Amino acid sequence: MQTEWRSQLSRQWRKEASAYGFIAPYAVLFTIFIAIPVLAAFLLSFTFFDSIQPPQFNGLLNYIVLLTQDDIFMRYVLPNTIQFAVLVGPGGYVLAFLLAWMLAQLPRTPRTIFALILYSPSMTGGVAMAVVWQTLFSGDQNGYLNSFLLSLNLIQAPIQWLQSPEYLMTIMIIVTLWSSMGVGFLAMLAGMLDINPELYEAGALDGVSSRWQEIIYITIPSMKPQMLFGAVMAIVGAFQAGTIGVALSGSNPTPQYAGQLIVNHIEDYGFLRYEMGYAAAVSVVLLLMVLLFNRLANKLFRED
Repeated sequence: MQTEWRSQLSRQWRKEASAYGFIAPYAVLFTIFIAIPVLAAFLLSFTFFDSIQPPQFNGLLNYIVLLTQDDIFMRYVLPNTIQFAVLVGPGGYVLAFLLAWMLAQLPRTPRTIFALILYSPSMTGGVAMAVVWQTLFSGDQNGYLNSFLLSLNLIQAPIQWLQSPEYLMTIMIIVTLWSSMGVGFLAMLAGMLDINPELYEAGALDGVSSRWQEIIYITIPSMKPQMLFGAVMAIVGAFQAGTIGVALSGSNPTPQYAGQLIVNHIEDYGFLRYEMGYAAAVSVVLLLMVLLFNRLANKLFRED
């Protein structure tokens, strides 16, 4: 009986060995670069660690300080992050869907060209992208926007666009939306092109008479997996954004904390002040926020 059991187990292992072989590289990389760092950050969040001395356990002190004593976090960082995520996440998601829908109506060649044009900004690094926009919003009279407004006599003196708390967040949102047509956008476009045209013909026979009704009753229900993927990518992209504000303004923290996001707060405490334990606590809070919004996206677009 035992010999038969071992023989059956051996045959099962040989049958599934190739599958485990394909999974192994991803599993190793996932463990090294995601699972272990997340676990390490979670453990460090309960310590005081300055990257020189060994970590010292301090319980929930970092979280208590974050929620009750960190005035910068509660007054600027958290509201800025929520405002930025609400506008960039859903805004970029809806924009990606609308652009993908419009491109799906075009013939193949112009659709490919426009898709490449829209996708290319997402491949540009944050720093390189900031250089382009810094030229546009430069605070001297040579900046394109200032030069244009001065030539029309709409302003009397150059405006410090990237150093003014009044304009910095708006510019960050514009730049991020411009570069938000990434893989989520391509997934939506692919999902729309994969919809069977006969569904639209059947819908027309059932009384679907407008493009809006086609989108609501046919397009969106037929591409829920792509919609979910796009939503997750939009949420993660909105919350992990942070380099754009620092790159545009040239400082961390940003001027008067106008563009300070949670990622910037983590970099400030982790790599400028070397309070690694506290930075780890902030990163855990960020992770929980991302997980919460991802769960909401799953409930909205999960398959019945």
